[in-house]
Amino acid sequence: MSNLSDIGLIGLGVMGENLALNIERNGYKISIFNRSTDKIDAFVNGSAKGKNVVATYDDKSFVASLARPRKVILLVKAGSPVDQTIDNLLPYLESGDIIIDGGNSHFTDTQKREKALKDKGIYFIGSGVSGGEEGALWGPSLMPGGDKKAYESLKPIWEAIAAKVNDGPCVTYLGSDGAGHFVKMVHNGIEYGDMQLIAEVYDIMRKALKLEADEIAKIFEQWNKGILDSYLIEITAKVLSVKDIDTHKNLVDLIVDKAGQKGTGKWTGESALDLGIPVPTIDAALTARLLSSMKAERTIASKIYNINTKYSVDNKPKLLEALHDALYASKICSYAQGMSLIHQGSLHYQWNIDLAQTARIWKGGCIIRAQLLEKIRNAFSRQNDLPNLMLDPDFSSFLTKAHENWRYAISEAMLAGVPTPALAASLAYFDSYHCQSLPQNLTQAQRDFFGAHTYERIDKPELGFVHTQWNEFIKTEVHK
Repeated sequence: MSNLSDIGLIGLGVMGENLALNIERNGYKISIFNRSTDKIDAFVNGSAKGKNVVATYDDKSFVASLARPRKVILLVKAGSPVDQTIDNLLPYLESGDIIIDGGNSHFTDTQKREKALKDKGIYFIGSGVSGGEEGALWGPSLMPGGDKKAYESLKPIWEAIAAKVNDGPCVTYLGSDGAGHFVKMVHNGIEYGDMQLIAEVYDIMRKALKLEADEIAKIFEQWNKGILDSYLIEITAKVLSVKDIDTHKNLVDLIVDKAGQKGTGKWTGESALDLGIPVPTIDAALTARLLSSMKAERTIASKIYNINTKYSVDNKPKLLEALHDALYASKICSYAQGMSLIHQGSLHYQWNIDLAQTARIWKGGCIIRAQLLEKIRNAFSRQNDLPNLMLDPDFSSFLTKAHENWRYAISEAMLAGVPTPALAASLAYFDSYHCQSLPQNLTQAQRDFFGAHTYERIDKPELGFVHTQWNEFIKTEVHK
């Protein structure tokens, strides 16, 4: 039996440690390395003690400890730390070895690294890893992209450590070069939208319905037993019910209302603009986080605009029912935008991503796992090139029934002065998408007026793009 390890991992943050333990628990010998030797010692003498984990203390000995083809997982900070780590490894790697970037790298960086390393005979796989600390330890959702042959070598390990659902492990090969990190990026964008939608519904319950955190927790707990069943709804109910040890108040009420972000949501918005795909729910979620960070300015503004809306809820049960439907309808829009972006990205970069499989691997392990994903998988199984989820009969049926409640919930929130950027953006997306006639005929006329950008005529399509001398027409009418 070889004394060499099956796989290696560099980067012993919490995610790295937990993923290493997951790999070892599933029967694979793993070598580990970290720039800080203290972390190596703490890990092998702590949670990894007595396990099939090999500690190494430099790049050369780390690579030498691995069986060929060597498989090296990087769980280091995105950006230059990834490039630096690769540069340190290259003198010791050989043709056919495989580097797997399991961090949140931008997919365009992954594309560049994959191409550069392929020229050196080294395979590079960019794999999204979702599920947080718990997922890394007990089963994440894994989104690999890169050379397919190289992935086949990694596949047994990736399938062993991934979360398991009724139709298999939550991992699938997504496509060449940056496909995996692109899908992970969009996953995070959907996550931003989902979290903001939940926050807005919570805010309406808190401010318009005057409910306490404990009451709201019970509502979310109940909702989690139906079509809204999801990881984020589940943890929302738990978060809202936790009491602070010192004050005995609901801990959520003691948290400063400033949300951070790490960049993947912003990348989703940028990629959507580049590919011409509207993602207004995700964009609204990003904007909401930016506004939340302006705490000092908001505090000043709240004193200037001390507006009392004199609003009161006439029918509490009706509004709660409407909020339930508005949240689910808006979630459909958030996922629809994300899946449309993946579809367009797949076409543009020629990845041939299977959208049904993408939805399937998100059913377990990841942050956006939800009952809704089985419906999404079914929709793309029926039509893998479906341009938008809202065209699927299952979703169109619900949205047709729910739109009145959706409108009612948002209008009540607006009357109460509760901001609903993501809920409102979702409804506007829905209304725009099913509207045969939008006001951009005026926009195009304006563009032609000041910039001669041309337009097409409804009544004379055979003319193609035409330009009008608008001022000449105005002069003619004046003379008449």
